[in-house]
Amino acid sequence: MPFQKCFLFLLIFFVSKNISAQENIDSVKTQKLNEVLISPLHINRDLQNSPASIGILSKKELLRNNATDISNVINTIPGVFMQSSNITTTRISIRGIGARTPYGTNKIRAFYGNIPLTSGNSETVIDDIDLQNINQVEVIKGPLSSIYGAGLGGAILISPQIFNKGNYQTEISSVFGSFGLLKNRIGFNLNEKSASLNLSYHNLKTDGWRENSAYNREGITLGGELFRKKNSKLTYFSNYTYLKAYIPSSINKTTFENNPQAGAPTWVNSKGFKEYKSTLAGLAYDFKLNDHLQNSTSVFINYKDSNEPRPFDILRQYTFASGVRTQFSGDFNIGKVKNQFIAGLEYFRDNYSGNTFQNLYQQNNGNGSLQGDQLTATDQKRHFYNVFSQIRTLLYDQFEIQAGLNYNKTKFELQNDFPASANNPKEKYSYDGIFSPQLSFLFKPNEIRTFYFSVSRGFSLPATEETLTSAGNINQDIKPETGYNFELGGKLHFFGKKLYTEIAMYRMEIKDLLVAKRIGDDQYEGVNAGKTFHEGIEISLNHNWPINRIFTLNSYVGSSIGNYEFKEFVDNGKDFSGNKLTGVPANTANAGFTLNVKSGFYFSADFQFTDKIPMNDSNANFSDSYSLLNLKTGYQFEILSGLKAHLDAGINNVTNQKYASMILTNATGVGNTQPRFYYPGLPINYYGIISLNYLF
Repeated sequence: MPFQKCFLFLLIFFVSKNISAQENIDSVKTQKLNEVLISPLHINRDLQNSPASIGILSKKELLRNNATDISNVINTIPGVFMQSSNITTTRISIRGIGARTPYGTNKIRAFYGNIPLTSGNSETVIDDIDLQNINQVEVIKGPLSSIYGAGLGGAILISPQIFNKGNYQTEISSVFGSFGLLKNRIGFNLNEKSASLNLSYHNLKTDGWRENSAYNREGITLGGELFRKKNSKLTYFSNYTYLKAYIPSSINKTTFENNPQAGAPTWVNSKGFKEYKSTLAGLAYDFKLNDHLQNSTSVFINYKDSNEPRPFDILRQYTFASGVRTQFSGDFNIGKVKNQFIAGLEYFRDNYSGNTFQNLYQQNNGNGSLQGDQLTATDQKRHFYNVFSQIRTLLYDQFEIQAGLNYNKTKFELQNDFPASANNPKEKYSYDGIFSPQLSFLFKPNEIRTFYFSVSRGFSLPATEETLTSAGNINQDIKPETGYNFELGGKLHFFGKKLYTEIAMYRMEIKDLLVAKRIGDDQYEGVNAGKTFHEGIEISLNHNWPINRIFTLNSYVGSSIGNYEFKEFVDNGKDFSGNKLTGVPANTANAGFTLNVKSGFYFSADFQFTDKIPMNDSNANFSDSYSLLNLKTGYQFEILSGLKAHLDAGINNVTNQKYASMILTNATGVGNTQPRFYYPGLPINYYGIISLNYLF
């Protein structure tokens, strides 16, 4: 692994030089990095005292780019890789987990506040949420969180935007850029003693740079708190989204190299798109029973009505999920030993209805998709039970133990309603209950150094297509993926908390690997096909350096060096054991800085390197490695008392790098045609932002 060793050496060299340089600056009064707090539902809100690798994106970091696409910023977290095409087609993998999913994201659980964003069919979508409505994003890497379901890849926790600066605030902003990019947003916030309200509307449009890639999304978000008292409060939240995104789909290598703006011919001719309406809503009540016990209980609904005309059929889907989650937390002493605990349960029911119809676009005189006769109709219900607990025991001032246990029980029923047949009765099935334990040891020699070791077990439930046979019935032999994760890490502050460093080393083996084998345009068959192996090292540095009274420099460096491979994998008689895992780069690196001027000006630069990616299980095809450079500058100033303006301008992909922003894993060609692996990334593009904020 010459690249890994070379890069690690350079990274260590950079750190040592950076430290050395800082030690010589005694005359400059430096500013400490802010303390980082994580979700209040954790057993301990202090990031440094959490025996887990948790990537944090603050609101400022989320808006570091053009405030429209989260993939640019989430990829700055080492070990996290988000692929994106046309905003709505995305895939997130964490430490290689979820990399082989054909479309979308699974094997990762996500929450918006207390509301699960992961549906009963294991799919996770975070793209609908306006970045300006997010206060913070936490990415828990690996199955280290018993509280959030012990997902194999981990969990993504999105904290809704809150307002606590004054009594009233109004915001107006516009983003405009290349390829018809336009985003308008208006927001109003109210904060009183016993209640608060956050209301916003946004509309995001782009013509797209490829054929058949126009995008339109609008959303309304309402949230806040009611009946706030010293020991209790009621939190409410709702989000409505309408989206219509045309799909250019993937293209082959020849087209990618010579005409990347082209779409797949069948998708262009059928004018294929995805259109849906979705609603999230929830209520959460937090109350303190006494000084040592408190409870948080939430109820939620998640509804989605989707229409997706594709060249091979038209897919109509309806999903309605509802659920409840309750969590008790508190503390107690055993002698002089302090203990903190969390215990609770969650349940949700997911009702899914899917229908396919003929697409008669070839008979529609070039007008795109036209619905024909019905082909199939399927109904599925999933019941998801999750019981969780975690305890933190402070044995000494410098040493503590955390242990957790998650129990999951999932059962579902399937009904194929069309075509009608006596051989298609309602089928019921349930997986065996899954216990996922977690044990961590944390050593803290002082207030600015933390070292930890953890062992944890996680699981991933099959997606809908992975539970079915080629005939569309439930595959009784399918099992969830499971795996154990071993992790050793450290969280270190230097120079009066001006430099923060994190390092994590992990090793994980997944068994009962789920494979959705494609047997038709929209037909899959799921099998448990073997084992995968994941190991690596992640390093991140965050540095705050006030150069003088006028200039302040904030910088970051991050890298992930991994080894992801099939340990045992035989598919259709072909042995892929020992091959590199499909769909994920072994190595990534990123770095950036922001130079702030006291007068309100700033300039930032971000660099991202992505290694080559295996595109199929045989490792016969790899995408090229690539590097991206993004630049941004801006000016913040006060027009009148309480009225502030913010002007920004940026350039993404400054060097006009040709790269694949997403890979379709294991693509196959029809007949003698080349496989369509590539979703081309945006060429050089420009944007500007104008925003006004009135606080009174």
